Amino acid sequence: MQRNLFLAAIAASAVLLAGCTAPSDEPTTLVLVTHDSFALSEGTLEQFTDETGIAVDVQSGGDAGELVNKLVLTKDSPLGDVVFGIDNTFASRAAANGVLEEYVSGDVTEAEAAYLLPDGSGGEYLTPIDSGDVCVNVDHEWFAEAGIPEPATLDDLIDPAYEGLLVVEAANSSSPGLAFLLATIAAYGDGWPDYWSALVDNDLKVAASWSDAYYVDFSGPSSEGDRPLVVSYASSPPVEVPPGSTGVLLDTCFRQTEYAGVIAGTEHPAEARQLVDFLFSTVVQNDIPENMYVFPVNSQAELPETWAEYAEIATNPFEIDPAEIDANRERWIDEWAAIATP
Repeated sequence: MQRNLFLAAIAASAVLLAGCTAPSDEPTTLVLVTHDSFALSEGTLEQFTDETGIAVDVQSGGDAGELVNKLVLTKDSPLGDVVFGIDNTFASRAAANGVLEEYVSGDVTEAEAAYLLPDGSGGEYLTPIDSGDVCVNVDHEWFAEAGIPEPATLDDLIDPAYEGLLVVEAANSSSPGLAFLLATIAAYGDGWPDYWSALVDNDLKVAASWSDAYYVDFSGPSSEGDRPLVVSYASSPPVEVPPGSTGVLLDTCFRQTEYAGVIAGTEHPAEARQLVDFLFSTVVQNDIPENMYVFPVNSQAELPETWAEYAEIATNPFEIDPAEIDANRERWIDEWAAIATP
């Protein structure tokens, strides 16, 4: 009797142990934390799931700056496994605050090396995914009808001939707004506050977001406003209807690159690295232009026909070292707000 009870107890324990250790039928799900502008064609992320068995749950985290702030504030309880949308204006802050694990996709080649960040400013943690020049866009038709020559440079924008024609995004709430501020800092050095005061005196309008500036205030064919100059992207004209109805002032551009990385503390580091690799793959890269309206970084990616014809890239964009941006960002934004906002 005692032996039978003993054997029964062993059997019950074995069943319980088997239940605890049996592999789960549920696939791994990665949380991909992105900025608000993340978009891919339907079925693109599902292709990653089909190839790997790993599901992806996309969670929006606000603009690039807000996204990094959230990662920093929640680093002891991470928001997800992979992040996309940290750009070169905020990368060093993310790196310095320990919110990322060291990983750069091994698929990055010498052809994409120019997009890599320096070590110490995010270079050990972030894989470049897309790039776009933030520039002043111009409504060709408006200027043709008004009989006014189009401006070409930052200096032109403070000319009284262009009074009341420019709308920009707020540097404290918009990624392209911050990029344009950085372009002026790179151009004018310590004299940038005087330049912004001149812009304000020339009836500058400041919008809270890119969508407000572009779709509400800009006079382009897809917009409803009356200002023919707007801070946007060099990749905006190819997606206008008709393409080429707007253009870009190539001497006003700041180069912005967006990155993906593995979030520190993920419970699925190997799978997270696979997702970063997938975001760099041509499957995603070929899908980026017509969904996020920026250029893919992967040198093997193919551009849509209208992009090849109408998209322009600045040959000498304004740039600032990410470490310098990190050291001065908050002060610059505060100084900008004191000048450009009521």
